[in-house]
Amino acid sequence: MASAAPLKRRRPLPLTWLGLAPFALFTFLFLIWPTLYIVIGAFQDRSGAFTLQNIADLNTGTIPSSYWISIKISATSAALGCLIGFGMAAAVTFGAVPRWIKAPLMTFSGVASNFAGVPLAFAFLATFGPIGLVTVFLRNNFGIVLQRDIGFSILSFWGLTITYLFFQIPLMILIITPALEGLKREWREAAAVLGASTAQYWRMVALPILFPSILGTFALLFANSFGAVATAIALTGSSLNIVPIQLFAQIRGDVLGNPNLGYAMAFGMIVVTAIANVLYIWLRIRAERWLK
Repeated sequence: MASAAPLKRRRPLPLTWLGLAPFALFTFLFLIWPTLYIVIGAFQDRSGAFTLQNIADLNTGTIPSSYWISIKISATSAALGCLIGFGMAAAVTFGAVPRWIKAPLMTFSGVASNFAGVPLAFAFLATFGPIGLVTVFLRNNFGIVLQRDIGFSILSFWGLTITYLFFQIPLMILIITPALEGLKREWREAAAVLGASTAQYWRMVALPILFPSILGTFALLFANSFGAVATAIALTGSSLNIVPIQLFAQIRGDVLGNPNLGYAMAFGMIVVTAIANVLYIWLRIRAERWLK
């Protein structure tokens, strides 16, 4: 009597993947779908027909200058964020400051790196605005008027740049600290045995190894600043000609507004930030090869 054919085992459903379902749904609804909507709208006219005129119009009026100002603000805040953040991270990593400061600093950096939008704009207006705490204190006690004597205004290029530094510096600290901790003590000892000074060690050994991480973090900070919309609008309103503010005016649908041109401006911002993020990921992979 022939034996019965063995029953095939049914593979269990991958229930472990269900935990990713909320994240996947959230990503699709608030990242992928809006991005596709913007990209499609950038190549349509008001009637929905395909056109390249919106892309061509990016080179008209004040749009090129708004991109240039946004790029300068992003590059400046990213460079200062990298410089200051690197110094602070190196100080707490290599013991230049008391070790107990490191934990509070990392905790604060985790919070501050995500502190943006209207609350951040209000905080800086309350501090450096026309009737801000620091502005009034300097005027009443030292007779110093920031805008008249120093030429500083919170609604200017440097005002927005300094505001961005509040989240740029903590983000740099969070990203570069693991890279600094990855520097092996043997490398420094070997450099000292060969007669290298501390400055020579940093110039010839440490910084070349850290350079991909630093440059990659610069690209990430640039993208982080370039895409900051809520903070810029809440802080400067229409007083500073940057891309997010012009984009908001176009999409809002005023008499002179062109929503599809706004989509094209948003598409341009997506391209710039995508290039910066791809550069960051590529440099991050190269840096991790050295630090393994």
